[in-house]
Amino acid sequence: NETILIAVGVGVALVMNLYMPSVDDKLLAYQESIETNFSAILMGIVRYLRDNDHTWDGKEITETANLLNQAKSLAFRDVENHFLREEDLYYHYFKMREKQFEIIERILPLVTNIPLVVKQSGIVADFIEDLAENVHPQNTAILYLRKLEEMEIHFRGMPLPQTREEFESRAALLQLMKEMERYLLLKHSFKGLPKLTGNRMKKRHLA
Repeated sequence: NETILIAVGVGVALVMNLYMPSVDDKLLAYQESIETNFSAILMGIVRYLRDNDHTWDGKEITETANLLNQAKSLAFRDVENHFLREEDLYYHYFKMREKQFEIIERILPLVTNIPLVVKQSGIVADFIEDLAENVHPQNTAILYLRKLEEMEIHFRGMPLPQTREEFESRAALLQLMKEMERYLLLKHSFKGLPKLTGNRMKKRHLA
């Protein structure tokens, strides 16, 4: 009788698990919102590097912190509710974005304290702008890591700074590049989310 009760209990749990409502659309919505905010934050950095532009109000910082907490919580609950799943990609994705966000938070005061707009500022700004326009869940970080390496080699071949302010600005930009390397290595270690099927992409565009 005990064996039968256990078998019935496990069977009911498996059936309930199979019919547990999916939260994939909600997770996808969080993913898209976070990526949109990442792009906006990176573009704020770009404008400051190019023109010392302070017009960005930074509201995406607070929004992103809240979105990441909510998304992680939902992804974790989804994993617990579907214990037959072998992967918890969304949870790992949001954890990866959370670590990247910590790097962005370190970058912001570094950028705003750069004393002088130098030639290298524009080059770094172009790199970050390209990155901002291509924030997505697939893993293409290796391409940007190579660009970053090429940029560092190019900087080494440029004339030495002539003033203290120029030296401090270029030193800050090198530190910024190191932080961007850490940002990209986090993405490189993540294998990426599965691409949407045609029907699901259509559904998202219609929503």
